[in-house]
Amino acid sequence: MARGKSSGKHSSQLLFSEAITQPKIMASQAAPTCPPALPAYFHFTEAMDRILQENAAVGRHLEAMDAKSSDLTVASTSIWADIAGFRETATDLDRRFTTVEDQVAALPNQQSELRSLQAKVTDLEDRSRSDSVRLFGIPEYKEGSDMKNYLTNLLPKLTGLVFSPPLEFQRAHRIGPLHKVTTDKPRPIIARFLRHEQARQIISAAKSQGPFSLEGHEIRVATDFSRLTNEKGKAFLALRPQLRNLDAVD
Repeated sequence: MARGKSSGKHSSQLLFSEAITQPKIMASQAAPTCPPALPAYFHFTEAMDRILQENAAVGRHLEAMDAKSSDLTVASTSIWADIAGFRETATDLDRRFTTVEDQVAALPNQQSELRSLQAKVTDLEDRSRSDSVRLFGIPEYKEGSDMKNYLTNLLPKLTGLVFSPPLEFQRAHRIGPLHKVTTDKPRPIIARFLRHEQARQIISAAKSQGPFSLEGHEIRVATDFSRLTNEKGKAFLALRPQLRNLDAVD
């Protein structure tokens, strides 16, 4: 009888315990579980926007790089064209330099040939002038209107020579502009003889007799040399005093 009472008491305690815990279990099973909050960059829309923005930025960078690449291509093409032009110019300059070198190398021979030709021309000119003489110191207007006739009469008196046949001239006249005439320095007279021998006789007399005198004026007679020969003669006269001191000339 006692065992029956204790077992009944134990059963009632279990039922009470289950009654208390059952709602808790059911409540825990019924309450939904909240998932953890995701970070913002995992949000799909925001991620897509960011991807699109980055793609757009990459596209702009690529376009800029393409533009720069095009500019570089144009610049490179221009540079290569300039280099080709420089090469062509350098080649042309090299050819010219080679030509100049060849010409410079040939200059000594050309100068020697030029001096030889100039000497021959000067000799020919001097020979062609050997029939002519120049007279210095004859006062202006002494000849009147006929220079040939004046010299035909004057030269025999100055030199003391007798000419047979009489002196004849191809031409005779003063040289130099009239407006530069001064009383102490009249213009020289150039006379071209018809006969070469008579011109040589006049020159020989001038060398042997020295300057002639005409009414108080000193008259000098000289061969009508070429300009180059006259310049050499003037240079020699300038050195003559020094050479005389060295007993090199009389």
